[in-house]
Amino acid sequence: MTIIDAHAHLWKAQTGRRDNVPVRSLTNGQSDFGGEIRQMMPPYMLSGENSPDMLISNMDYAGVSGAVIVGEVMDGNQDSYFLDAKNKYPDRLKVCAFFDEGEPYTLDGFDGIKICACKLKTPGIQKHFDIFEKANEQNKFVCIELEDGDAQTGELEEIIQQLPDLKIAIGHFGMVTRDKWQEQIKLARYKNVFVESGGITWLFNEEFYPYPSAVNAINEAADICGFDKLMWGSDYPRTMVEITYKMSFDFITKTNQISDESKAKFLGENAIKFYGFDNPPKITPIPNML
Repeated sequence: MTIIDAHAHLWKAQTGRRDNVPVRSLTNGQSDFGGEIRQMMPPYMLSGENSPDMLISNMDYAGVSGAVIVGEVMDGNQDSYFLDAKNKYPDRLKVCAFFDEGEPYTLDGFDGIKICACKLKTPGIQKHFDIFEKANEQNKFVCIELEDGDAQTGELEEIIQQLPDLKIAIGHFGMVTRDKWQEQIKLARYKNVFVESGGITWLFNEEFYPYPSAVNAINEAADICGFDKLMWGSDYPRTMVEITYKMSFDFITKTNQISDESKAKFLGENAIKFYGFDNPPKITPIPNML
């Protein structure tokens, strides 16, 4: 099957923040995370740069045809780096412009825009309606991460009803381990709203591979909105400090709790349609020494 990663990150050097305290790249995959040293990436990412070349190498090894690059507040604005990555790998990567409240943004050259609604500096998604409207006018998608549970679902639903043709991808599988996560999934009952699973292995990290509770949650979400509305995401490279890139999806390929047809939709078919991947390349994995 063709596999598409709906949630991956890149950065030249982290320039973001955690609760208004700077986040900065160090060496050996580590970062100063708002005053705490954290393993932000696998230790073999020595320089602190999270490069597109490294991502493509991981994708080739795992057999992943394409990826959607999204920003994060902790990483800072990486727009120019994302555009360079897309120019280098135009058939493999879709890139999102980064929105940070109070800072200028542009959709030019980007496939969509990422909004960390859960980290807005002041409350209220509706006050940023112009972003959604511009994305809709330019036929670009919106990737959004919401506060836990139903804290922001009402606001987003109003925007969905006002802009029914706008493609919206809800991230982190609705923060699936938090109370009322199903309320975010219910928004995918609208025709152009989808849910991607970036970070699901992080959210179920205490259980660890092969994540049986994550599989159960995926099936529960499918009962709410259907497998046609769900997409896989890795949250690369942060989740790779515990698992390999391939492990972030092969627990799906190996489970007998999901049909082959639904696996194909979840792992790639839905994302190809939603993000507009045209003829993603077929990747032939190279046999390894094991």
